[in-house]
Amino acid sequence: MSGVGVAKVAQILDLCNFIPQMELKGHRIMIRDVNRPALQLSGYFEHFEQSRVQIIGTVEYTYLQQLDEKKKEAIYREFMAYDIPCVIFCRDLKPDEMFLKIAEESNLPVFGTKRSTSEFMAELIYCLSEQLAPCITIHGVLVDVYGEGLLIMGESGIGKSEAALELIKRGHRLVSDDVVEIRKVSDVTLVGSAPDITRHFIELRGIGIIDVKTLFGVESVKDTQSIDLVIKLEEWDRDKEYDRLGLHEEYTEYLGNKVVCHSLPIRPGRNLAIIVEAAAVNHRQKKMGYNAAEALYKRVQANLAKKRENPDDEE
Repeated sequence: MSGVGVAKVAQILDLCNFIPQMELKGHRIMIRDVNRPALQLSGYFEHFEQSRVQIIGTVEYTYLQQLDEKKKEAIYREFMAYDIPCVIFCRDLKPDEMFLKIAEESNLPVFGTKRSTSEFMAELIYCLSEQLAPCITIHGVLVDVYGEGLLIMGESGIGKSEAALELIKRGHRLVSDDVVEIRKVSDVTLVGSAPDITRHFIELRGIGIIDVKTLFGVESVKDTQSIDLVIKLEEWDRDKEYDRLGLHEEYTEYLGNKVVCHSLPIRPGRNLAIIVEAAAVNHRQKKMGYNAAEALYKRVQANLAKKRENPDDEE
């Protein structure tokens, strides 16, 4: 794992750089865990996780202010002798001049944020989980439809981008066209995004490249989206049996995570955008506990049981 640059994390989280003259290139974070170095600042360095981002909150800051200058310098130098990715001060706390001087000598980046310590730690861990997650790149289109992340797959030229454009016109949001980067944030969550170079662009055969953000406004695009459902577009095959009830879910797998997958046959006259919308709403309804196919099945079974009990009754 190559890690993520400290500068990129600082940009994402809007951190204040207390040593702006320091070159941040080469400073990388390799793990998503963070550490509050209360024990280390008191002089205990056994089992110190130096590879973690170090977070300074009110408790650590107040303790440091109570130390005399000689003790403070000794602690600072011992602490910064370790290979630490960076130090971040929370709650708009400002490091003292001695801390910044020794940090610059040790080539240690120091940042600050106005957010509370607990809130910022949760945000930082989530950010690092995304940036450090295993990642693959696939050919497809990712859109946000009613809050559900739909990954539209299919052969080149089958109509993925056209379907996405129709969905955008209907008020939904584009995440990525043609190339989708998928990251495994957890064992149950996949997050998709667009490469920087193609973000907000769609390629339409016969027209060329269009900028969705410029044409339809910022409300029509989104930077990242969890992948909840995969829609596979394929040419209509008369000899193939397609699912007509939906009692049994099909799945596809990315990075070891399974995602519900629907195969949609393409045929003239079928409005793909409306079908995709219906698939998104139906999937959302299933997650909320209602399955229309199961409800129909139970209704049919109840009707058959009623007929068996009363064979002479007329419909």
